[in-house]
Amino acid sequence: MNIKSLLLGSAAALIAVSGARAADAVVVAEPEPAEYVKICDVYGAGYFYIPGTETCLKIGGYVRYTASVGSQYNGYDGKWNIDKMTGKWQGTWNKQTKVELNVDTAAETELGTLKSHIGIDAQSGVTTVPGSALNDDSGLVTAKTNSASLGSGYITLGGFMIGYNDSIFASWTNFAGAAINDSFIQYGDDDNTNQVNYTFDAGNGFSAIIGAEEGQHDSNMLDSYMPHVVGGVKYTQGWGTLSGVAAYNAVYEEWSGKLRADIKFNDAFSVFIMGGYGSDKNVLRNDYKPWGGHWAVWGGGTYKFNEKTALYAEASYDQDKEAAASVGIQYTIVPGFWVKPELNYTRAVNAVNVEDGTFVGKKSGWGGVIRFQRDF
Repeated sequence: MNIKSLLLGSAAALIAVSGARAADAVVVAEPEPAEYVKICDVYGAGYFYIPGTETCLKIGGYVRYTASVGSQYNGYDGKWNIDKMTGKWQGTWNKQTKVELNVDTAAETELGTLKSHIGIDAQSGVTTVPGSALNDDSGLVTAKTNSASLGSGYITLGGFMIGYNDSIFASWTNFAGAAINDSFIQYGDDDNTNQVNYTFDAGNGFSAIIGAEEGQHDSNMLDSYMPHVVGGVKYTQGWGTLSGVAAYNAVYEEWSGKLRADIKFNDAFSVFIMGGYGSDKNVLRNDYKPWGGHWAVWGGGTYKFNEKTALYAEASYDQDKEAAASVGIQYTIVPGFWVKPELNYTRAVNAVNVEDGTFVGKKSGWGGVIRFQRDF
């Protein structure tokens, strides 16, 4: 048998086998009609009904990457360590990846709208630690840090809210502006707090809130059974918002407050100005007056060139003569994904030298930060 006959015979055998398999092919059944989830838009975009219930569910969050550099005296600075080869201090990147997952539910009851919220945060970044902690004798070194925690969790029914969330003192006046480095001169504590509050909404733009909070520091949060008391009022119209908030610190028996005005000139241009005053000058112990001295001011504005690009600027100053300023651009690459490069300047009064931990008095510095964020 020659090669040609062998090839022809093999081809014929393959065709015969293929035909036999085709005759015995498995018939795939038609898929059953899918029961898609039902949209629930009464509470806003993104909600859908949990199958078999009257409860609406929304899942969202973001993935964020931030990188920054700058002077050790800048509020949103880089990181510092000792060069392994030369023994000299050097700057390096400060990088962080953060993920936030939010789950919200809403349903109507005979007592009003019942809602719940869960926010979970997880992040990985860079920190500076003594080398001895890592069996390294070369002084301060940079190391990776990871954490995961409950960012927020609360229940609301009608106007009542109970749970863990931003302090009313920070959230009621809408924090600060659009800047990433907006808290060098703090307008409220960075940490959330357990709280109970009630919000009244008149339906004509006027609203008010009163609440009792646990406090945000790790120690001295409460004084016996007396909570911290926080309240505020707000008036919102098409031209903008006027808001005010006041707090009584039950531990140190001090009070503080803030007033804010947001003005919307048109769809493209808006500005804000906010002032705060507190009876306690001690910046280290008061959750509700974390700025230096008795008073502080914040201001800023945003101009939208188009649907994708916005320019913003923000500045702050306190009685201790500390100052901070930021300017940046937010650009939407595609819907749900944006980038924000920002330039920062800060002036500290009681700056600390990172090399030896000593106080060096008044120092100023420049820094830069860029953030990428995917919202969903």
